[in-house]
Amino acid sequence: MARRKEPTARQQRLGTELRKLREAAGLKGREAAALLGTDSAQVSQIEFGTAGVSEERVRRLAAHYACADAELTEALVAMAADRTRGWWEEYRGHLPTSFLDLSELEHHADYRWDVDFVHIPGLLQTAAYARALFSYMNPDFPESELERRVEHRMRRKVIIGSANATPYRTVIHEAALRIRVGDRAATRTQLTHILELSEDDHITVRVIPFDLDGFAGAGSTMVYAGGPVPQLDTVVRDGPHGTVFVDAEAQLGRFRTLFRRVEAVSLEPRRSRDFIKRLAKEL
Repeated sequence: MARRKEPTARQQRLGTELRKLREAAGLKGREAAALLGTDSAQVSQIEFGTAGVSEERVRRLAAHYACADAELTEALVAMAADRTRGWWEEYRGHLPTSFLDLSELEHHADYRWDVDFVHIPGLLQTAAYARALFSYMNPDFPESELERRVEHRMRRKVIIGSANATPYRTVIHEAALRIRVGDRAATRTQLTHILELSEDDHITVRVIPFDLDGFAGAGSTMVYAGGPVPQLDTVVRDGPHGTVFVDAEAQLGRFRTLFRRVEAVSLEPRRSRDFIKRLAKEL
């Protein structure tokens, strides 16, 4: 297969998982190369995601690495077979790669969890809220760039608005609900939009109020995308130097625990809706 100039996060993830299996088996790249009838450079390219790999080769490698997890093997085979060129590809070269990688990740996710303390989660944002947020963070953006980002964010919502919607659970702190990213009317519209979405069976919205005692979890902001098997889950976090995609098994376990702890102390869905309704009336 031709070498890729810019592999997606999903393509890189397939290579990473194959490398993990090889290292767990105690094998070198040259040993994997001998099995495939190629050289270690080709194996390295596969593991970095810059070269594709066929389904048949994934099965051979998994067997050679003594992978006993049949579900994981089948999930990796499915990733190798995937040739999806989704709607996000329209933005390649126009938006940061991390935007496209997040869209692709969401497209393939079996479920989504969000935790946010400062902003409304992207999947719940109105266009006005997103526009105000992007324009404040990047005041020098030309109008065309700003609108492209807003459009992309709105199109991402397809995963919770389509007929085959992805199950979505989110925990939002009261601070994020109260901060007026736009004006008073835009904030009221945003809260109403969250209430409307929360009526859907596949969407669960919970709120953490300011007056919760003993809560120290404000550093738990995350996007959690569930894979077909737990090993292929992904956490997305915004860092000081850009977006970070977390795939280490120990870290994934830590973030699963954090989400459950944050969800456990939040208001249950009905009380959360009542809470948001009350905030909207105050505006």
